[in-house]
Amino acid sequence: MAKAHAPYSKFPVGAAIRAEDGRIYTGANIENLSFPEGWCAETTAISHMVMAGQRKIVEVAVIAEKLALCPPCGGCRQRLAEFSGASTRIFLCDETGVKKTLSMADLLPHSFETEVFG
Repeated sequence: MAKAHAPYSKFPVGAAIRAEDGRIYTGANIENLSFPEGWCAETTAISHMVMAGQRKIVEVAVIAEKLALCPPCGGCRQRLAEFSGASTRIFLCDETGVKKTLSMADLLPHSFETEVFG
């Protein structure tokens, strides 16, 4: 969250993704005055992972300064689904640690699946 750029919403969010290779890729939300052109924390973390050559998410942690349990938004749920599986664990955290653990299937039970679209 420390690297978030949230001057408009004042709602900093951070995310960390553990990829299949074991490395952790972090992200923070980056707002832009031209709404909705900003990026969510999960999106920037996914971008770091993909740019590092990884394509498989094993775990995700999300934390927000002003919300104890901050689940990924709908768009981020679909973006996460693109690189994960139904059993991928999603940790909703606060400054003391993990508060709730969900699966990708819990967050997005009927996602678009890449197998359907080829």
